[in-house]
Amino acid sequence: MVSLDQLPEIRTELFIDGETRSTDDHLQVVDPADGTSIVGYAAAASAKQAEEAVAAAHRAFPAWAARSPQERAELVAAALAPLEGDRNTVAEILTRENGKIRMESFIDSIVFAHRLSLATGLADRVADVVELPAPPHRTTISYLPLGVVTIIVPFNWPLAILAASLPYALVAGNTVVVKPPPTTPLATTRTVQQVAELLPPGVLNVVTGADAEIGAALIQDDRVKKVCFTGSVGGGKRIMGMASETLTRVALELGGNDPALVLADADLSGDAFAKMFSGTFDSTGQICMATKRLYVHRSRYDEVVEGLSGMLAAQRLGHGLDEGVTMGPLHQARQKEYVQELVAQARESGAEVREFGEAVEGADLSVGNFLKPTLVLDPSDDARVVVEEQFGPTLPILPFDDEEDAVARANDTWSGLCSSVWTADLDRAAAVAARLRTGYTFVNEHGAAFLDERAPFGGFNHSGMGREMGIEGLREFMDTHSVGFPA
Repeated sequence: MVSLDQLPEIRTELFIDGETRSTDDHLQVVDPADGTSIVGYAAAASAKQAEEAVAAAHRAFPAWAARSPQERAELVAAALAPLEGDRNTVAEILTRENGKIRMESFIDSIVFAHRLSLATGLADRVADVVELPAPPHRTTISYLPLGVVTIIVPFNWPLAILAASLPYALVAGNTVVVKPPPTTPLATTRTVQQVAELLPPGVLNVVTGADAEIGAALIQDDRVKKVCFTGSVGGGKRIMGMASETLTRVALELGGNDPALVLADADLSGDAFAKMFSGTFDSTGQICMATKRLYVHRSRYDEVVEGLSGMLAAQRLGHGLDEGVTMGPLHQARQKEYVQELVAQARESGAEVREFGEAVEGADLSVGNFLKPTLVLDPSDDARVVVEEQFGPTLPILPFDDEEDAVARANDTWSGLCSSVWTADLDRAAAVAARLRTGYTFVNEHGAAFLDERAPFGGFNHSGMGREMGIEGLREFMDTHSVGFPA
């Protein structure tokens, strides 16, 4: 078992214009496994220091944009060099500040590097030109970088999520200010600084601090041309409202109340339940694209409940660095309380609630933000655990008799991020997927582990606007420029 009082405290500073900057104040980062152990301290920037980061990015933009896309891509790729040797340390820090298990933190760092590599592979597409021949005019259509981009990162998968936008912005020719999450700033700051140190000064800057103190400087400065935000729907609305004051464009990747549909002919042999479990309960359920509602044909209902029950019964809870732990705590105490409220309301309304999992030897689940995973069986469609995004280790399972009814129920939501269809008939899967109003639909799997990162990602409805990754994600960081020549 990890002895938290023997682990070193981590300290990070700001990184602006190619150099570290100290601050008078710091953010205290606490381990969610016990709620008291201090992981470390991150610099808390002032509004003036945030403005200095924007100014540095603005000064660096002309020279960075003037480089060829291939040269920018080569510089970004070369900047990955220090990360592999630091991966174990970063994973340990991220687990301590976030709560998720070490393996997931390690994967978070790997995905960061992988997505940077994917983005650099699109360098040859940056300067694409479309020509419209005369008559009446000969017109060329090309793409130009925007300028300074602010990227605001969430706590749950900060490195992977950052890499869905950061490298695309850089390869397209923009300069960037990254704002890591205030409750998990350490691993992200450490990683981004290592990349930034190998790029020209001002191209990539890192500013940590309280949202209320530095948010306006990073969003409403006229020099900021785009803000990328991943987080809650409420947070997205606040960002959009602030950005509207300066007509700054936004990309929002927000919450999801993601449905999965298990049809009558679904093949539930092999690793199907492992995939269902992963797509729902990875990171203790704290993933925007995780399954939040599971609709199962009545003929397969008991089979699915028992299959998932078996997966959940094997879960072992404890500190994410401890041997044998498969599920860590929720990140924040208020989220634990929120999930408990949803489950309690479902139970009081008559739904059956099954609780699973045990503590590993030596773990005390009465401290910190631990919550055993639960299945909520056959709740009403208007139960809060069905209508709201749980963002925690609980899953409502709802039976259906008619496929069209299941699709209608799946679409009857405020969100539209991800969905999945489980069936042995791939043509049927395609037909059902075409009727689901989500930005991404998985077939016979669900979740981040199965995402094709070459494809664009983003949501419908209140799940956001804009797309990340792929050529569409690259174009999100560019303006379309038409030039008309006389015939």
